[in-house]
Amino acid sequence: MGIMFDASEVFQLAIRIEENGEKFYRRMVEKFDEPTTKELFTYLANEEVGHKKIYEEILSTFESYEPHESYPGEYFAYLRSYADNIIFSQKEFDQKLEEITDVASALDFAIDAEVSSILYYQEIKNIVPENKHHQIDKIVDEERKHFVMLSELKANTN
Repeated sequence: MGIMFDASEVFQLAIRIEENGEKFYRRMVEKFDEPTTKELFTYLANEEVGHKKIYEEILSTFESYEPHESYPGEYFAYLRSYADNIIFSQKEFDQKLEEITDVASALDFAIDAEVSSILYYQEIKNIVPENKHHQIDKIVDEERKHFVMLSELKANTN
């Protein structure tokens, strides 16, 4: 048997990914001047905040998880760093911000990030105990809703 992640770890990552997504959308609000565009990205940022709250509520139902660490906070620092480099890595984030010149390219980046999130969570189920799969499915369902919303918005901007 391989290394198993506790489902709470996956939710810790989900929270971090949503925080990074919110940061991206808030930056898009700053980047574009048109009021409708600002409203769109404000809405998306608020959606990320809502997703984060859902994940925090789910996480609060887990027993306290204390992994073996060399120093306090080591493991969760690792998880935060890992999440930062999965979906909205700082390097990619900064590079993409420079490349994003219009709403369509911002939506493309956001759609790609949502797809990456969905794929990540589907794969992570393989290393989470089976009795926790339904909780991971909740994350996937939320990300799918976001993906559909972004895709519909993209179709309407063309």
